[in-house]
Amino acid sequence: MAYFTTRPSTGAHFLQLPGPSNVPDRVLRAMDHATMDHRGADFGVFTTQLLGKLKAVFKTERPVMIYPASGTGAWEAALVNTLSPGDVVLMCRTGWFAHLWQEMAQRLGLVPEFIDTDWRSGADVAAIGAALAADASHRIKAVAVVHNETSTGCTSDIAAVRAALDAARHPALLLVDTISGLGSIDYRHDEWGVDVTVSGSQKGLMLPPGLSFNVASAKAMEASRTARLQRSYWDWAPMLAANATGYFPSTPATNLLYALDTAIDMLMEEGLENVFARHDRFAEATRRAVSAWGLETQCAVPARASNVLTAVRVPEGHSADALRAAIVEKFDMSLGNGLGQLKDRVFRIGHLGHLSPLQLVGTLGGVEMGLRACNIPHRPGGTQAALEYLAGN
Repeated sequence: MAYFTTRPSTGAHFLQLPGPSNVPDRVLRAMDHATMDHRGADFGVFTTQLLGKLKAVFKTERPVMIYPASGTGAWEAALVNTLSPGDVVLMCRTGWFAHLWQEMAQRLGLVPEFIDTDWRSGADVAAIGAALAADASHRIKAVAVVHNETSTGCTSDIAAVRAALDAARHPALLLVDTISGLGSIDYRHDEWGVDVTVSGSQKGLMLPPGLSFNVASAKAMEASRTARLQRSYWDWAPMLAANATGYFPSTPATNLLYALDTAIDMLMEEGLENVFARHDRFAEATRRAVSAWGLETQCAVPARASNVLTAVRVPEGHSADALRAAIVEKFDMSLGNGLGQLKDRVFRIGHLGHLSPLQLVGTLGGVEMGLRACNIPHRPGGTQAALEYLAGN
């Protein structure tokens, strides 16, 4: 069967979304192994070593739980294992994915309290701190923050959010979505005092979609013993009990686990700090290209600019979606679309995961050709600015 039927292919398709990201050949080959008996002795050995290796990526000593699901499943697991109907959750609406998490909380019977932003920076730590300080009765049971907001290209300072909780002496749990941050930019579950970390496979971990992750602190595990939201598939208790013996309580995504094992090896062979430095370098090159074009990034606070992706605003009166459509048709490259209130106003360049300098230069060249083809006002030379930065660094 032909899976790409809308256009002829004359070379490699450039998948420059902020996720799913490019899957390395080595990871694809790992998935090509025969499926293992997930109740057999070999699988127990494999699972035990895999779960051990995975801790280093989250920078935790806590168990990492894996569900066959998208990151949305991991969101639900985080909420239903720790909270009860009517619980108040303080949520900072930093972009579309923070908005969706808040919608899920409402549907589950929780009561989100919103801190809105202009979607051009990270979480408003001062506003979070003020809300916690004002909550003398401790109505707020959890604070939920998106670490890297994929819709806007902005990051949030998770360590500062933890500091705000501590300064207010507030017992609320800290729940963090690092679906697009993990494996791309620094994340520290233990050091930052995160109670539940949520992540997924299709971003910095360089896998296809299909795996989701939770890491729960001791405090979160204690909360799970009295939480009253309904849960079955997402229940941590049977997952942790089975994992302790090297198995899963239901059928795992075995071949994706092979892929995960190989992807972790690749991250560790490069070294996590080197991975983060590479992402930093590519993000800086991309931002220099955008600046040279005379365009504006969606993230307006340089200190909060994401190294995972760059969301670029198109000039008023022009269509980001028309630009993306022209680029995929003419140059066989996919860019991310604008989401929510940013629909048709931004396009998103993913520069995460399995990516080389030559791929990035090709990506920026494709964007520049698209800007020209669509007559979008810009200055030429953005790709050259990125090239000069990469060549010198």
